[in-house]
Amino acid sequence: MKRRNFLQHAASALALPVLIDGFGAKAFARPSSFVQSLINLADQTDRVLVIIQLQGGNDGLNMVIPLDQMSVYTSPSFRGNIAIPEAKALKLKNYAGTGLHPAMTGMQQLFNDGKLSMVQGVSYPTPNFSHFRASDIWMTAVDSSQTATSGWAGRYLDKQFPGFPDSYPTTAMPDPPAIQIGYVTAPTLLGSTNSMAIVLQDPDTFARLVGDKPSNPIVIQPGYAGQQIDFIRQQQASSVSYAGQIKTAAGKGKNLATYPATNTLASQLKIIARLISGGLQTKVYYVTLGGFDNHANQVDATDTTTGTHANLLRTLSDAILAFQTDLAELKLEDRVVGMTFSEFGRRAISNGSRGTDHGTSAPMFVFGTAIKSPMVGKNPNLSDLDNNNLKMQTDFRQVYAAILTDWFGTDASVETAALFRDFPVATVFRAAPQTVTAVEPLATDARLYPNPASGEVVLESDWLYKGIKSVQVSDMQGRYMSLSTSQPTPGSVRFNVGNLPIGNYVLQVETGQGLLTKRIMVTR
Repeated sequence: MKRRNFLQHAASALALPVLIDGFGAKAFARPSSFVQSLINLADQTDRVLVIIQLQGGNDGLNMVIPLDQMSVYTSPSFRGNIAIPEAKALKLKNYAGTGLHPAMTGMQQLFNDGKLSMVQGVSYPTPNFSHFRASDIWMTAVDSSQTATSGWAGRYLDKQFPGFPDSYPTTAMPDPPAIQIGYVTAPTLLGSTNSMAIVLQDPDTFARLVGDKPSNPIVIQPGYAGQQIDFIRQQQASSVSYAGQIKTAAGKGKNLATYPATNTLASQLKIIARLISGGLQTKVYYVTLGGFDNHANQVDATDTTTGTHANLLRTLSDAILAFQTDLAELKLEDRVVGMTFSEFGRRAISNGSRGTDHGTSAPMFVFGTAIKSPMVGKNPNLSDLDNNNLKMQTDFRQVYAAILTDWFGTDASVETAALFRDFPVATVFRAAPQTVTAVEPLATDARLYPNPASGEVVLESDWLYKGIKSVQVSDMQGRYMSLSTSQPTPGSVRFNVGNLPIGNYVLQVETGQGLLTKRIMVTR
């Protein structure tokens, strides 16, 4: 086995966790591709991304509640045994039709303060219901029929930091590009080259292991195995400066906000705030909150606002509020954006065990002062399901495109390389237009799904009730294309794009109220 291959197999045992405040922090000697791109760009923008994984498949329909459809939502045949009562749902500023789970007072405050964006109906075409495979799709940003050995963030960072880790650390980038809190390496942070990390339990132990502090000599065994171990120790030694930088930042940094006790996510975010405050130039942080696979007993039998899911949402909400408050008091909040994701949502209709089974689309949260659109998309239509699943409004890669393009400022070629193709950018960091003249209406006024698509596409808009005058589809060269259409309801139009070549197209539907313009991506 070649040394590089050996190290690839050994990478999980070489990740470099450092205990700060008693919590394990894993800094990658080789940042994920995302991490490398983010590092390079972060040198220019000084911006940071925090990724929060909600592991297990979060139930978005009990997290973000469609108050405009409570008769369906609370009906016994739909969610009667787990539904959140309308009177208990938290109200949102300027969005009377949407509420939050009552345990999420922190997120309600952030939303009302303009620091939280909810992206509705996030999924991808032909979703997978396996935890492992679905997580892989989200982390590598591939189609459900494809696989990749690198992560979306890792590929981005590879473009920004060619030759990492061999040519790093440098004077310009002395710090680890990415840090993961915990002990499981996320594929999101894997680049196209070998990933090598160093596992340790606290800064002092790490420093002794890599030679920053004296340690007992290790006897190297003769032969091939000895050569491999010696090579690994050499690579570990090359990361001494990372151990030193992390320790220095932890020593200089501080927390000014009070974090909730016995909150595992808050403990992780507290470390991140402290390291950023201490001057660490790391660009991407990754944390995980598990326990969302609630097939049974998601809610308590006597009170649907309490139970396992409520506890998880409270943990998430309280931790993010404390973190955002800390960043504000440290005068760092303009540098940091965070996002949540889960490998899938849950079925719209609950099961008989006061739980929910694996489903498709669900909301994503993006938080920070850079937010411009509080709501991207609209409440899912509970009366229009696909095999008991909520229909997709936004491809998750559109949110990644927003992070890469609007937050980190990458150009289209780098964004396309990171996501394997160009995706329309979700309007998280872009203010929705106030008037519409021959352009796309507000995100809440129209939705096109699925997009990307390979067969049928549906456009929904209240404008369609005013009547349809014309429908046109053109490619990016302005050539008009022919496709079949139908109107199953007064507020929707169905298109068949199955005969169109793979590529990007512009759909224009002239209605009695104005012109709807949407971009369609056709895939196979």
